[in-house]
Amino acid sequence: MLNILDKWSNHYKFYRYAFFIFLLLSLFITIVFHNDNFFILYNISVIFLGFGFYNKPVYLVVFTILVTTSRFQFVPRAEESLFFIYLVSYLFMTFISAAMITYVQRVKQKSLDIITSLVKALDSRDPYTYDHSENVSRYAMQIAEKMNLSKDVCQIIRTGGLLHDIGKIGIPEQILTKPMELTDDEYKIIKSHPVIGYDMLKHVKRFEKNGTLDIVLYHHERFDGNGYPAGLKGNEIPLYARIIAVADTFDAMMSRRVYRNEFDLEHTLHVIRQNKGTQFDPQVVDAFLSLFNKQKMETMKLTTLVKSP
Repeated sequence: MLNILDKWSNHYKFYRYAFFIFLLLSLFITIVFHNDNFFILYNISVIFLGFGFYNKPVYLVVFTILVTTSRFQFVPRAEESLFFIYLVSYLFMTFISAAMITYVQRVKQKSLDIITSLVKALDSRDPYTYDHSENVSRYAMQIAEKMNLSKDVCQIIRTGGLLHDIGKIGIPEQILTKPMELTDDEYKIIKSHPVIGYDMLKHVKRFEKNGTLDIVLYHHERFDGNGYPAGLKGNEIPLYARIIAVADTFDAMMSRRVYRNEFDLEHTLHVIRQNKGTQFDPQVVDAFLSLFNKQKMETMKLTTLVKSP
């Protein structure tokens, strides 16, 4: 049950629609057929009520009273005490279902907080890349929203963006922070971080099922097939990883590194545009570039373009 709630916990609007649908269906059957044997529909309606309005306690009470009154009015020869029995029963079901959704939301938030703390600890190893994972996560979410991907997918990309470089925890610090060009052997070690990250997280079933592992493993693949670690090409590369690839490059170029200064926004966008169809998925690039226009480039700083999740 909790797994189902975890999957659907962000779709509170559907729960609200379901509440009203089941309530109206219950009333229709009771009024038209004068039959109270379908009282289970009232029960289902208050369960959906709790799911849909879990964060609005006033609505929970008001709508539960509405459900109770609706059923009570159409029960033949109902005694007044029956109203209070219905009310207590429905309030109990409503708040139990609301508590379940609240619990799922808290678990998800705690999980995200733990991931964020872990990633910040990773990023802090190099003062030049501090907040890199958080930035990539935010940029990738903007791209996903621009591509009209679902909220669930956006949240997966949010988590994957935070974790995409987690494998660098296995890379020696002297290589990560080296102020000069890497040797071939050192570059091979750097290129191993997607596989290291994948091996670290592959036992997390949720990440395996929802595509987070694809982001960690494939975010350095190139659209033309010249990336790593698997040399995937085009649509062989999972969409989530293709989105992270653009966001990752953008933040890397816009940030100062130990071996170079940051690039300006116009140059960075030019490079991404230039690599459309070679390094990057053209559709992802188009969605990303559409976040910018000439006026924004001239009058706004980058931070104003990024919405907090």
